[in-house]
Amino acid sequence: MLRQVLHEGLRTSFHKLGHFVANHPVFFASAPVLISILLGASFSRYRIEENVEYLLAPKHSLAKIEGNLVDSLFPVNRSKHTLYSDLQTPGRYGRVIVTSRRGSVLDPHHVNSVLKLHNTITQIQVPMLGFNYTFAHLCLLDDSKSCIVDDILRVLEEMRSARASNHSVPPLRYPITKLKDGREAYIGHQLGGVLAGGGRDGVRSARALQLTYYLQAASPLNEVVAATWELLFCKELENFGKVHPELSLYPFTSSSLQRDFQRTSRVSERPLLFSLAVCLSLAMLCCSMRDCVRTKPWLGLLALVTVSLATLTSAGILNLTGGKYNSTYLGIPFVMLGHGLFGTFEMLSSWRRTREDQHVKERVAAVFSDCMLPFTASTALHVVTFGIGASPFTNIEAVRLFCRNACISVLFNYLYILTFYGSNLVFAGYLENNYRHSLFCRRVPKPELLQQKPAWYRFLMYTHYNEEATDAGPLRAYESHLLVAFMKRYYCDWITNTYVKPFVVLFYLVYVSFALMGYLQVSEGSDLSNVVATETSTIAYTRAQQRYFSSYSPVIGFYIYESIEYWNTSVQEDLLEYTKGFERISWFESYLNYLHGLNITTSLSRSNFTERLRSGFLRQPRYVHFSDDIIFAKRADGEFDVVASRMFLVAKTTENKREEMSILLDTLRKLSLTSRVKFIIFNPSFVYMDRYASSVGAPLKNSCIAALFLLFFSTFLAADPLVNAWLTVTVASVEFGLVGFMTLWRVELDCVSVLCLIYGVNYAVDSSAPLVSAFALGRESTRTRWVKLALERHGVPALQSYLCYGAALLPLAAVPSNLTRTLFRCLFLTAIITAFHCLAILPVLLTFLPPSKKKRRERKNAAENREEIECVEMVDSTRVVDQITTV
Repeated sequence: MLRQVLHEGLRTSFHKLGHFVANHPVFFASAPVLISILLGASFSRYRIEENVEYLLAPKHSLAKIEGNLVDSLFPVNRSKHTLYSDLQTPGRYGRVIVTSRRGSVLDPHHVNSVLKLHNTITQIQVPMLGFNYTFAHLCLLDDSKSCIVDDILRVLEEMRSARASNHSVPPLRYPITKLKDGREAYIGHQLGGVLAGGGRDGVRSARALQLTYYLQAASPLNEVVAATWELLFCKELENFGKVHPELSLYPFTSSSLQRDFQRTSRVSERPLLFSLAVCLSLAMLCCSMRDCVRTKPWLGLLALVTVSLATLTSAGILNLTGGKYNSTYLGIPFVMLGHGLFGTFEMLSSWRRTREDQHVKERVAAVFSDCMLPFTASTALHVVTFGIGASPFTNIEAVRLFCRNACISVLFNYLYILTFYGSNLVFAGYLENNYRHSLFCRRVPKPELLQQKPAWYRFLMYTHYNEEATDAGPLRAYESHLLVAFMKRYYCDWITNTYVKPFVVLFYLVYVSFALMGYLQVSEGSDLSNVVATETSTIAYTRAQQRYFSSYSPVIGFYIYESIEYWNTSVQEDLLEYTKGFERISWFESYLNYLHGLNITTSLSRSNFTERLRSGFLRQPRYVHFSDDIIFAKRADGEFDVVASRMFLVAKTTENKREEMSILLDTLRKLSLTSRVKFIIFNPSFVYMDRYASSVGAPLKNSCIAALFLLFFSTFLAADPLVNAWLTVTVASVEFGLVGFMTLWRVELDCVSVLCLIYGVNYAVDSSAPLVSAFALGRESTRTRWVKLALERHGVPALQSYLCYGAALLPLAAVPSNLTRTLFRCLFLTAIITAFHCLAILPVLLTFLPPSKKKRRERKNAAENREEIECVEMVDSTRVVDQITTV
């Protein structure tokens, strides 16, 4: 009883709201336009978010805490040349992968070309404030105040010198080689595509090499000069590649990722405008019909105008509040489009069901009473799901910002549909009631006068006059609409046919099978190349990196952050056991070998161990570089102690490099918790990997839980408790299929796909709620009959929105960007799967699953028969009346 009272009370409130809008149409039509223009003027404050790590890396992760601890001991900016990572190297730098089109890059003529390229790069000049800055002024310096360059360049210099003096070229070991000065150097990330020889021959050939030029940006001026140097670096490489076509060059700088991430917005401008034009044309076509009075093409146009005004308003609020734009916001207009199309087409469908002999205000009030309750519920679901995603609990900033702005946009979209679109529905209603042409606003003559006009005039002015208003008259007039006629005369009978239902159920089982197959193969997509434009230097560099340099992981820093007994034999065995199986650049292992070479036992006392380390080992030229890896502290007794140290580990990897790195990170962290040697591991790429899967999945999980709670607690507002049950089942089925087919379409679980999955919850409820509610409200007929009526009423607006939404998404497929590719595939699958459920699965299942119509009909008939019998007895027999009174 309470549910019916609340339901009717809300309908009455929306009925009064419709009256209020119909009484003031000019105000409600002009106010949204003025607000949008005023807020749209704030685009002078338009700013772009340039920090990709801030957007895409988890905010709260152990890797960031470890990075801060590491930076306090061994500054990462000074050691980034040894702590190598692919795309996440901190600070300013320029990097290039050089490949040979024929032969090996170690061939003499290729070696000369590479060294010539190196000289060209070091001579790049940046004019600034009357001074020409070169690499020598900007480079990262070592302890001897010399520029830090890659060890492979020293190897190439040695090879060229040996060939010039007719000496044999010393064998090149891989991945750790020994330089001329006796120092061991790791070159696994500098030499790629290696074909190693057997025995002592070393490397026989290599297909690629990588050079990195690290810059320092200690001051704002230095930062500006370094940024300009990076631009000149890319231009110089382009010119060098034209002069030396035998080499292929793939440049990458610290700003390449940010620039290519934002490039998606620029390359999407024309496809988005074309998308708007296609959707606009199709919306006008879907609202048109043969009848020149009842056709509503302008309302189709105004539906897109309403969404555009809401988009402009929300963008203005973003600018005024100091927000910054990023490429993930490209999905917000499509969220608003899907939400707005359902609302506007439902209002238009409800308008067609009103009586034409009513006043326009009454018709608009009836539309609001009929449509606004489910539309408000779906809007509330949008706000709740995106609001949960915008909460501080969301660990990825790009997801949180998207959800926050999507929440604001959907809210204004709802308000503008109520006001702007509702007031324009009033204007269209006055034109229709006065029998004026919907395009030319000219009054259409009556049939007897129209017959006297030329054929072209009769064609343009064709309409159906209702001289005597009846309930079926207006509905028959609207049956000339193509989609209405198709749905009522053909599709409803076909989908409820007894022989069609088994095939629909069978097709649904096939759908579930393929979705399950994809669901079991879901993988996370923490690769940053998934969110950049395709025809960019980042993608070219990443492909070359994966092709030639995927054999080894990034360099992992192994940091011992407290004083331990390095001289203790058991501690030495533990450290050697921990680093076993890795390629190692370790001062500790080199020091033990140094002691073995002197025939000195490694089991020394504390003072002897430390003194030989400081005075003997670190004074050797080939070991002096290890001084940066050890921190000494003077004790109270005057002796020195090793309070912290670091080693570098490299793991052998395969093509699934990122997955293996994630597993390795978890394994080493678990080991650090149980080990008596307190250590941490770090690489700049761990900031993106750490907790990425849980950080990406958390907003989706929280939004789904919030949606389920909202559906559960709003049961008393629904027409029937089973409505929410059906909505829950539909959402679960749509989300399950979306995840499965998304994986089968090679879409990984990243921040963009998760945002689409959150929207999929709302899109499924938007489209299925009116259909299920209309079916549940039915009382005096069979299930099949009410399924047909529900499809006739709500199937047409759903089909119209699917067509327009799908047409708007198609131009996205032509955008050369991985981000928009993910966006297109996920949103297109959302539309297709939801349409399959709402137009096929639900109509079939509702014909033989609860809620039942037979029991309600029997209860109602029994109640009516009982009332009739009592009435007859009370009239015919006073004795029965006395008996009833006594009881």
